[in-house]
Amino acid sequence: MRLRATLLAATLLLPAAAVAQEAIRIGVESGPTSLDPHYASLITNIAFARHLFEPLVQQDSRQNLRPAIASAWRVVDDLTWEFTLDPRARFSDGAPVTAEDVAFSIARAGNVPNSPSSFAYATRVVTAVEDTGHGVVRIRTRVPTPLLANNLALVMIVSRKHGEGASTQDYNSGKAAIGTGPFRLLSWQPGSPFVAERNPEFHGIAPAFARVEFRPIAAAASRVAALRAGDVDMVEIVPPEEFERLKGDAQHFSTSESPSNRLIFLTLDSDRENSPFVRAKDGSPIPNPLRDARVRRALSLAINRQALAERVLRGQALPSGDLGPPGYFGTSPDLTAERLDLDAAKRLLAEAGLPQGFSLQVNGPNDRFVNDEQVVQAIAQMWTRLGIAATVETKPRGVWLSEAAQLKYSVNLAGFSPNPEVLGMLETQVHSFDTVQGLGTQNRGRFSDPAIDRVIEQARQTMNDEERARLTRQATHQAMRERTALVPLYFQVNTWAMRRGFTYEARTDEMTLAQSVGIAPK
Repeated sequence: MRLRATLLAATLLLPAAAVAQEAIRIGVESGPTSLDPHYASLITNIAFARHLFEPLVQQDSRQNLRPAIASAWRVVDDLTWEFTLDPRARFSDGAPVTAEDVAFSIARAGNVPNSPSSFAYATRVVTAVEDTGHGVVRIRTRVPTPLLANNLALVMIVSRKHGEGASTQDYNSGKAAIGTGPFRLLSWQPGSPFVAERNPEFHGIAPAFARVEFRPIAAAASRVAALRAGDVDMVEIVPPEEFERLKGDAQHFSTSESPSNRLIFLTLDSDRENSPFVRAKDGSPIPNPLRDARVRRALSLAINRQALAERVLRGQALPSGDLGPPGYFGTSPDLTAERLDLDAAKRLLAEAGLPQGFSLQVNGPNDRFVNDEQVVQAIAQMWTRLGIAATVETKPRGVWLSEAAQLKYSVNLAGFSPNPEVLGMLETQVHSFDTVQGLGTQNRGRFSDPAIDRVIEQARQTMNDEERARLTRQATHQAMRERTALVPLYFQVNTWAMRRGFTYEARTDEMTLAQSVGIAPK
């Protein structure tokens, strides 16, 4: 035991130049729910899928489109796209990628049985996938779809040979998990490490490490402890206080960070006449005041976003008044984070006939976002100064997600990432809930405004970038400033920490990818 401890201590003190290992161990918050790349459109599942599979085009660390299986792509007309397949792209069994594989994958992605979060939003507009016979795949859509390439960047291409007739379990077992990604699967079971090795058939830049092992470690403190003990080489989602300590210990550790594209916000029940957790201060029922835009705006103005970012999140947040982070397509430079204005908030409540306020409960997760429970507590305290009798209830992510989806909350802390335009937020979070068009699918407050809907629908079919950006900004202004469809709070800062000698290309989409890990120069 003493010898092992001595060797471990020596390992921790190795200089950067000594990092010459063939494998890397990464501590992550959770593993995938499935290795079927089409089973669930969840950021964690997509991240793990990107190790074994590739889409036609992929998003880089800032979510700009880059070649993957397709080396080039273009818009032929409003209803037609063409993707040129890279002849070097091969599955891990050595077979080249064909137009049939692409057609099979797009058809399958939105039709996986028992999917909890379908990719149909990305594929339902596709009416045909055609092989031109020249290594070019032509994709036709039923309506103009300017975000088609971005949406398909999340849809992995699988082998028709191995996938036809295969079940999700066949992918989980590895039987059908034959992809073109930088790694190929060695082993995985739910709750256990994900282990993969370099794919010798990969046509891109080979990963720096021949083998990767992802270890799920749910608790952030435990992940950091594992890094300090040398049990893992790198960890994700580092708590603010620990991140500062590791950042200050450059002799042993290095860090990487990036603003996230994930907006943390509040959904407000602006639909039901009687909301489950809204009452008069004496506990008696009252008509739902959250249906009044003045009340929603008052609640927004009563939040000190700067205090949330600086005190609760220790600087790991960027206060926001827009639906996308600065620089995102469709953002508005004038939609900055609103400052605390308690007087204006009180005036709005009085105008709405509620000068004495009311009672409500704020719900949220306690293990999903950085310091999420503390954020909910802080918002409730801020609202008490407005005259609101606010209580708090937080729950583990599984229960919270289920109850939020069932619309059990009046006010809920939520998070969502656009892909990669602000329009992605408008389509899912602001547009009226519409199962026919597949819009408003994540609109848990059931906000609805037909005039805003019309602008969103026009924007999502506008192929001209300049006009689409204008329409996006118009809809966002109406939704945020005039109607307070939701209450934007801040964008998280994504963080990673690793042993000295390793590097990581921080990403806005929060993905932890082994192919983005490198070795620091001497």
